[in-house]
Amino acid sequence: MDPVDSPETLTTADPQPLSPTTTADDPLTSQFSTINDLCPELSSLHDLASRGSYRSILDKVSRARKLSLLPLPHHHLTYLTYNALALTKLRRYADTQAELDSTLLHHLDSPQYTFQFYPHLYPGRTGSFVPFALRWIHAILPEKLGQRGETLDRLYTLLDFVTTKLKDLNASLSVVSAELWRKREVFVINSILSQHLSHKEFGVCLDLIERMVSRSREFEGRDVVLLSKLGYVKLQLGDLEGAKGTFDEVEGLVKEKMGEEVEFRNLASRNKALVYLVGKDYLSAVREYEECIERDGSDVVAVNNKAICLMYLRELSGSISVLESALERVPTVALNETLVVNLCSMYELAYINHSDIKRTLSNWIARVAPDDFDTS
Repeated sequence: MDPVDSPETLTTADPQPLSPTTTADDPLTSQFSTINDLCPELSSLHDLASRGSYRSILDKVSRARKLSLLPLPHHHLTYLTYNALALTKLRRYADTQAELDSTLLHHLDSPQYTFQFYPHLYPGRTGSFVPFALRWIHAILPEKLGQRGETLDRLYTLLDFVTTKLKDLNASLSVVSAELWRKREVFVINSILSQHLSHKEFGVCLDLIERMVSRSREFEGRDVVLLSKLGYVKLQLGDLEGAKGTFDEVEGLVKEKMGEEVEFRNLASRNKALVYLVGKDYLSAVREYEECIERDGSDVVAVNNKAICLMYLRELSGSISVLESALERVPTVALNETLVVNLCSMYELAYINHSDIKRTLSNWIARVAPDDFDTS
């Protein structure tokens, strides 16, 4: 059972970047007044996805296609994105690939996927209408089918695409769009880090994060997250003192810039706790995690890791109680596969009749879990 605090956690293989765009060319600065004006029943699809109802998404997309409810080109790509997301979440990767192969007739940066290619349908609009989520699914899918090298190539290509987009938006002083694309940049970097970390390629992770940290010219909330990830990688490399120094820097930035924001205070506390945990000072780690939980009862990382520390302290009943309490209080947040696996392992250590207890837990999960929860 491992603590949860590592940096984890949806055309052709080499698409050419889009031409530089002005603010007016950016599809994010949309002329659509509501989400349903952008695409029919899009708010319903979004709601289903947020609730994890991926099978219902498949049904809804199939119905819309059969009834020809998608008259515009960007409607088809939007619904394709939700369909591919649902198939991916349900781990139907071969079906996802077949869906992309049958629906995408051009590479993602083809002119056919731009507004200006259809001036009679989108008068005055320019730019790509390919959803960012579709680019990401296209990038991560090969790894699910045993082609990790292809996924890395596509993720780095996607990172170049996002970086180019950011440069264009910064030049045009489009603050709102630039902030969204910065979040997308961090998201892609996290996807790349996850790939390298899963294969223990820590040196690559270290170089990538250090480059991103040094590139930032002014402090923002996202910087403390990147710095924390840098500390995690240093821990993986056995550089405990280096990790402590990085985590101390994070704590200083949080105190100086973030004030009373719980999210970042908890981040700093979890960093300290992780150092204690690695040093086998489990009591001190428990105290840090308890402070996190007091500030935010839905901090599932703190909950899980507190339970792990209690188990190491041979307080097995206490560790089980911590996880069960979280599942009762905040089931939608705490219903995390790592947390549930840890709880089942603790049942096996604590109870002779653990099979019956795990069966009861499994039946409850089947009633409340989203469609993509891995019950295996």
